[in-house]
Amino acid sequence: MDGPAPGTEEAEVGEEAVPSEKEGPKAETEAEFEATEETRVIRLVGTVPPEVWNRLGTKILPKLRGGSNLTVGVNFSVTVRRDLAQGLESELRQIFADTGLAERIHLE
Repeated sequence: MDGPAPGTEEAEVGEEAVPSEKEGPKAETEAEFEATEETRVIRLVGTVPPEVWNRLGTKILPKLRGGSNLTVGVNFSVTVRRDLAQGLESELRQIFADTGLAERIHLE
């Protein structure tokens, strides 16, 4: 893979820090990802340029599926003209419904 596109960061791989009680309650998914003496939790964190999104599905996800408790989240952000925003939001909601993701992905 070539270097990251300008304005992006490469994903980092590392152990997940388990939040302490002082940091607040754990999210439901975080509770599943606690390391034990026999296991280690690995998280990939960073930004991915659109040009390599498909590679995540064909190269990285198959490697990760060998473990347990695999969860993949998304965080997309885009700036659009105000007069186009409502139409785009409507189209995105329809895509969520068509793909069965309406209950899992929300627009903010």
